[in-house]
Amino acid sequence: MIRRHLLTSAFLLLAAPAWGQEAAVPPPQPAAPPPAPVTVTVVMETEQGRISIALETERAPVTANYILRHVDEKRLDGGAFYRAMKLTPDGSIGLVQGGIQDGRKLLPPVAHEPTTKTGLTHDEGAISLARGAPGTAQAQFFIILGSLKSLDANPSGPGDNQGYAVFGRVTEGMDVVRKILTVPISPTKGDGAMKGQMIETPVKIISVKRLIPLPPPKIAPRSPAKKPTARRR
Repeated sequence: MIRRHLLTSAFLLLAAPAWGQEAAVPPPQPAAPPPAPVTVTVVMETEQGRISIALETERAPVTANYILRHVDEKRLDGGAFYRAMKLTPDGSIGLVQGGIQDGRKLLPPVAHEPTTKTGLTHDEGAISLARGAPGTAQAQFFIILGSLKSLDANPSGPGDNQGYAVFGRVTEGMDVVRKILTVPISPTKGDGAMKGQMIETPVKIISVKRLIPLPPPKIAPRSPAKKPTARRR
């Protein structure tokens, strides 16, 4: 009995420090970032080079899918960039405008999709629909250089405060956009505020196509190794 008591006491002494310690709590894991919005990439071949554009089919579905229909039906092929507007002498802020020049290729106007609804904005590389009154836009678009957030919707502003509908962003080819901005301007073309902004010889849009990702390469299954056949002696 004495020996058992001594062994039990020794066990309690050894275990006591552990009882006084709280279990370590692992630090909270950082929350996983939200998935990137779904986009569809189209490739625009122009006389000045290639421009890749991610169309915001998730955040701006009405406008992006409207433009995608023009792409899939090859309506944008043969269009042109016809306007280049510099808001700073060095061209760091401005826009280039283009689209379908043959009215027979245009689909009916699309409903206006303001930036207050999509969460998009007119900053570097944004592509947006040109329009008159809201709901009159067709396949005429402009690409932003620098930041022109004044073109975003502004519900507190006076008059037509719906802004323009951003529907995508240039992912490659802003150097081509800058080349278009610097082509010669006509001194006579254009009316009113657009006079002095019209390109003398419009830059042709050769084609616009969806970029179809290549499927991953198929790897043939490895055949099991053959066992060596025993030779008879």
